[in-house]
Amino acid sequence: MSDFDDSALALLRQPQFLRLWATRLAGTGGSQMLMVALGWQMYDLTGSAWDLGLVGLAQFVPALLLTLPAGHWADRHDRRRLVALALAVQAAVGLVLALGSWQQWVGRGLILALSVVLGAMRALQMPAQQALLPSVVLPRELARATALASSGLQAAIIAGPALGGALYAAGGAVTVYGASAALFTVAFACIAGLKPRPVERLREAATWATLMAGVHFIRGRPVMLGAISLDLFAVLLGGATALLPIFARDILDAGPTALGLLRAAPAVGALAMSVVLAHRPLQRHVGRWLLAAVAVYGACMIVFGLSTSLVLSWLALAASGAADMVSVVIRQTLVQLETPEAMRGRVGAVNSVFIGASNQLGEFESGVTAAWWGPVGSVVVGGAGTLAVVGLWWRLFPSLVQRDRMHEHDAPPR
Repeated sequence: MSDFDDSALALLRQPQFLRLWATRLAGTGGSQMLMVALGWQMYDLTGSAWDLGLVGLAQFVPALLLTLPAGHWADRHDRRRLVALALAVQAAVGLVLALGSWQQWVGRGLILALSVVLGAMRALQMPAQQALLPSVVLPRELARATALASSGLQAAIIAGPALGGALYAAGGAVTVYGASAALFTVAFACIAGLKPRPVERLREAATWATLMAGVHFIRGRPVMLGAISLDLFAVLLGGATALLPIFARDILDAGPTALGLLRAAPAVGALAMSVVLAHRPLQRHVGRWLLAAVAVYGACMIVFGLSTSLVLSWLALAASGAADMVSVVIRQTLVQLETPEAMRGRVGAVNSVFIGASNQLGEFESGVTAAWWGPVGSVVVGGAGTLAVVGLWWRLFPSLVQRDRMHEHDAPPR
């Protein structure tokens, strides 16, 4: 067995890492199942691409407003308890939707209102959860731990939508919402038993300066800023998640099971790539690898937009997920390695804003452009826009292009 295999297995034998891994697995699986049911139910109720986009916008707005305060809370308070609270509320949302679907009083307004709650809870959860990983592994293990943690995340993104679509086809929305609530409960139990290493906590009360500290920290580090903003604009333009119900039903002539498979496809590619990266971490030219991966992502989305074959569409989405995983591991490792412990929550919060903007706001952008140009035009133009962003970032962030190793520090002295 190689040294890489030994290192990966050593991480998997650490109880605290496994607890955090299981939390992400169950919580992400529940979230993915929930979103499959929300999207299909909303499209069944309204038949509107605009309303599909509004689901993403309803999640993004509270995330935008709350993420920076959530980052401050993550640096000042027990991160484990913040994640547990967010998971408990998401379990309650699943139960409300299950009850409402069973009694048939779920409508457009309730879906949008509960999407706001989900957005707020994810804003609370993400900075705290991201900041927990460095407190359960050693710094030298972080790149490999990020890839392994991402493999669990991607496994959940594979199983969650596929299982959610199959359950929706077999038992309707009630079954999917109930199953998602159960998974959130499992995630809550896992995080409640986590015992991370004690870390230095922020003692300052919330002020404008402390809330914005993460923004100023990232702005002063071009490599970090370039990596995070590249992901923002690439996924904002190139993402097609919100439109998958339209592609599944109207373009590929399939049903909710196919929707679950399409939603899972990027995670299949991402899981495969995360396993590769866990055993063979990138050693050199990480900046160029990052830009190349995002370019491949954009090209894959163009292929998906033009495809009328379920198999080709699935393969294009799987390849896009593999490319995105390269970007995720590089970006997350750079952010964690260059951030002091006492600022991990606030820097993670800014990162969460960018991720939320690329995902939830990207869903709204997809809905709007699909209403203008149709779903195919929306995805193809978005993929081309991603390629244009890569070219622009190559010129705007030369230090990112030239970044060779994960552990090099381009930050100014502190």
